[in-house]
Amino acid sequence: MNLKTILSWVLHLDKHLNELVDAVGSEWVYVVLFAIIFCETGLVVLPFLPGDSLLFAVGALCAVDNPSLSLWILIPLLFIAAVIGDAVNYWVGAKIGPRVFTSESSRWLNKKHLERAQAFYEKYGAKAIIIARFVPIVRTFAPFVAGIGKMNFGRFWLYNIVGGAIWVSLFLVAGYFFANFTFVKENFIYVTIGIIVVSAVPVAVEWVKARRATAV
Repeated sequence: MNLKTILSWVLHLDKHLNELVDAVGSEWVYVVLFAIIFCETGLVVLPFLPGDSLLFAVGALCAVDNPSLSLWILIPLLFIAAVIGDAVNYWVGAKIGPRVFTSESSRWLNKKHLERAQAFYEKYGAKAIIIARFVPIVRTFAPFVAGIGKMNFGRFWLYNIVGGAIWVSLFLVAGYFFANFTFVKENFIYVTIGIIVVSAVPVAVEWVKARRATAV
């Protein structure tokens, strides 16, 4: 298997789950899924890894006759991966951010951006961390920026746990109960896009409010 094929599998694992189970066995699939969810939420440089669609597809795989994966193992396992991932991302942002955002004149690394991030997360912390779980790309960057903004770690940890529990359980259970419906099978991509759009609306609203408050 060449590098291109491996990358295709990783980036589109939701489409290759059955093949992966057949190739390495269910025990190793649990390890692979844990690693992907951890990396997608914990490493700010890997926001392109599958998240929502992967959880949905894994849930669907648990619903087949004689399933090779257990929903009751996956829910706590991937919840732990998501929570640890966000915590690591927060820690990296907290450690690296203050060292990077030091300039008063830089357009991209301006210290004022750091101060605004801190104010934003103090005001919208719960909504930002929890809702961001359902928005690809934003999900990966939100805990990093929260760390940069020095959001209170106790508050972050609470929202991290709540958001991770809702995100993982919702998509896994949705996949388990709905993926075998003909309509969902035939329109999976549109169902996923719809969920993403609806989830992004509250984030957009809060962003607009923050911009208006800053302008005033």
